[in-house]
Amino acid sequence: MTTGTTRGAGTTEISPPAPAASPEAPPTRTAARRAEAFQPVKSASRTLDVLEALAETRQRRSLVELARALGIPKSSLHGILRTMIQRGWVEADATGTRFGLGLRALQVGAAYLEADDATGLLASVLDDLANQFGETVHLGRLDGAHVVYLAKRESVHPLRLYSAIGRQLPAHATALGKALLAERPDEVVDRLLSWPLPALTRHTITDPAALHAELAATRARGYAVDREENTEGMICFAMAVPLHSPPVDAISLSVPAARLGPESEERIAAALRAAVGQVRAARTLLAGA
Repeated sequence: MTTGTTRGAGTTEISPPAPAASPEAPPTRTAARRAEAFQPVKSASRTLDVLEALAETRQRRSLVELARALGIPKSSLHGILRTMIQRGWVEADATGTRFGLGLRALQVGAAYLEADDATGLLASVLDDLANQFGETVHLGRLDGAHVVYLAKRESVHPLRLYSAIGRQLPAHATALGKALLAERPDEVVDRLLSWPLPALTRHTITDPAALHAELAATRARGYAVDREENTEGMICFAMAVPLHSPPVDAISLSVPAARLGPESEERIAAALRAAVGQVRAARTLLAGA
């Protein structure tokens, strides 16, 4: 199993993070004009495309595979790869023909987590939930049509949800994602998601009308539920965390269906409400100080 490093317990104060730009907010007229005038630098775009392509799979990829997937001429791609190898962003295998991410990518990813407000501010909240239930707890962030794991606390049980910090999952198939999508109007959800929606299991909601109904139910009860939609045999509960408006972060607790008793959902939902209420109260107190 792959695990990530998160900050430990001991967070006693929660101060408001720097305002985050909402990725789905409509641009102003000036911003729209600037966007139209801006032309991305081709070499920079291609370099980032290579990094993202290498991050999509655990398997190293060949020059031919990358060129075909990205539409970059092999001659240009070869130069990009050699430069990235020299800088530590990409590593080649012993044959020099297959490529994967290098240590520099890990260092930059770790630096992001170290500098991120939410991972530190919510460390004690995640610890409390994990200690209370002994189950897997996640902090996730909305990234377009996906949600990304920023922090986790492991279950104490051998039967558990296996996940990794930095893993990206379709928002519509996770409780974290649905909790955050439910904080947005339906028209914003439609712009964020890429239709048709992929199915991760036979339980994944892929029909637009059914998903909107699920998000409406999420708003009504105040928390989201993933009933084996991401992983067969796993039930997950999540609530958005009010650090930004609209929220971009959510916390979740995942339980194998075999361990979920008749009163478990009510207990978990109450604990999530208490955790989010703690964050909200701390922010209100600090704002009035």
